[in-house]
Amino acid sequence: MSANYKYELVGVLGFPVAENPTCVMQEAAFVALGLQWRYLTIEVKPESLPDAIRGVRALGMMGVNLTIPHKVAVLPLLDEISPDAAIIGAVNTVRRAGDKLIGENTDGKGFLRGVREEAGIDPVGKNILVLGAGGAARAITVELALAGAGRITVWNRSAERGEALCRDLKQRTSANAHFAPWRGTCPVGPDVDILVNATSIGLFPDTKAMPDVDFKGARRDLLVCDVVPNPPETRLIKTARARGFKTLTGLPMLVYQGAIGFEMWTGRKAPEHAMRAALEAAFAP
Repeated sequence: MSANYKYELVGVLGFPVAENPTCVMQEAAFVALGLQWRYLTIEVKPESLPDAIRGVRALGMMGVNLTIPHKVAVLPLLDEISPDAAIIGAVNTVRRAGDKLIGENTDGKGFLRGVREEAGIDPVGKNILVLGAGGAARAITVELALAGAGRITVWNRSAERGEALCRDLKQRTSANAHFAPWRGTCPVGPDVDILVNATSIGLFPDTKAMPDVDFKGARRDLLVCDVVPNPPETRLIKTARARGFKTLTGLPMLVYQGAIGFEMWTGRKAPEHAMRAALEAAFAP
């Protein structure tokens, strides 16, 4: 029997990208299933992105992830964009379909899966308060809107960015979306079912920081979510848990969005346990 030394290639393109942990869980997944695949962490400057995508094509790579600052700039370089990624206006995952490169966005899907499977909550009809209006907030709010959320309120310090997100949600998903300027403390009222921190506040190494929110008027069954995966338990999550609220850390979103991408690339069921365990080990103090 002849040996096969060929590895299928995927990876992440970003700038900077050295601290991106995606390789940890994807390589663990390949090992768990015995696949001859490799995940490459590749630094690509903004002006070199077109060349990098041509390289993806030339090398026959099965796909890539995109991170800052390439999620929007990559759009015109691809052959097709999935409908939800088009609404979000950003791509974090590219998959190969024959000779075509298809743009997808798995961030919001990963978050939504965490809410449903780990928090046990269906967002249909729920009143959701989202902090931030950046890329994570866009992906999350679009998927929540498509899933039937009752009302989405976006709190953001930049009115221009927050209003633009809500306008897009209304126009492209018919969502009941509203913007509120974030000045000082954000109150979490009794009408809020789910609070989502979609900012980077609390991300390592600034682990003592947390969004300025007031839980005094919050309902007892409030779900508090944080998209920050490292540390796995942010100060916001610890504070919410101490008050008796249900919580969802950023780790499930990271694992699930990676699992969805893994399945798009390989056509195999992702070994989620192995992926999560690898990330937990990497994030351990």
